[in-house]
Amino acid sequence: MKHKNQVFDSVLDLVGNTPLIKLNKVTSKFKGNFYAKVEYFNPGQSTKDRIATYIIEAAEKQGILSPGDTIIETTSGNTGFSLALVSIIKGYNCVLAVSSKSSADKIDMLKTMGAKVYVCPAHVSADDPRSYYEVAKRLHSEIKGSVYINQYFNQLNIDAHYNSTGPEIWNQTEGKITHLIACSGTGGTISGTAKYLKEQNPNIKVIGVDAYGSVIKKYHETKEFDENEIYPYRIEGLGKNLIPTATDFEVIDEFVKVTDEDSAHTARLLARTEGLFVGYTSGAATQAIMQLGEQGMFKQGDNVVVIFPDHGSRYMSKVYSDKWMQEQGFFDSLNEATVQKVEYIK
Repeated sequence: MKHKNQVFDSVLDLVGNTPLIKLNKVTSKFKGNFYAKVEYFNPGQSTKDRIATYIIEAAEKQGILSPGDTIIETTSGNTGFSLALVSIIKGYNCVLAVSSKSSADKIDMLKTMGAKVYVCPAHVSADDPRSYYEVAKRLHSEIKGSVYINQYFNQLNIDAHYNSTGPEIWNQTEGKITHLIACSGTGGTISGTAKYLKEQNPNIKVIGVDAYGSVIKKYHETKEFDENEIYPYRIEGLGKNLIPTATDFEVIDEFVKVTDEDSAHTARLLARTEGLFVGYTSGAATQAIMQLGEQGMFKQGDNVVVIFPDHGSRYMSKVYSDKWMQEQGFFDSLNEATVQKVEYIK
């Protein structure tokens, strides 16, 4: 419960009502106005706080969760952190099956929040017993008094954003939003938000961001699951090697794919130009804007909202590490002068 003078009963009262911040420099050469829905203002520093709180409270209302029970989930990191946060406040155990693609920073944060973490190989098929999907299912069957959140196939994932993110953006733009751009992993964020916004104005264009190596874009266009689309990629929390039912493809107008390298550089660019220290997927979403802007999608008077899912601190060992960027070959095409150096005074 929120009290006067910004005093709160717990951090869970701070979930939602994140700010919309205008982008001024990275989009300066394009027509229209561009705004970021900056989700790292949630207490767990990501948009996943919304679904963690919403789904757990729904389970409590249904009587299927009691103090001392165990919450189980598959996660690339952010949902796990949010579930661990909610579990601490509400008195649950938290067990997480995590993709090995998740940064070391994220895994350390999960352990710090008291979660039991199982790190599973990222580049195996979804039905492989070692995949984080199958490991979570197995743990759920083995642990008595456990609830499997199953965000990829949970309608409540969509509902959480339909009831919060969508109305917030509509109100913040005074109903003048023309485009929504969001990354699609589980699909809950873009689907729930888009569903609400299109009910208010069906002319709003909704654009999903997908990764090369993911099946999502082609499935949206053909309704066919093509295994040939699948290959390893580096961006966490974006794209999939399966089709989540938490993605409502009917409310998404189109998908655009972005590369690992471009997305990493654009995340760094946001920090240097806008002062927004955001995660890898925020770089991907902004990269999509830049590609669409180059194609002439936006016009004067458009109000484009892009969702920035999380904070850059979760990627210190990845996109914000010069060593990692060098190892990926992401600096090869750059002039060395563009890479900041550190000088040590002796």
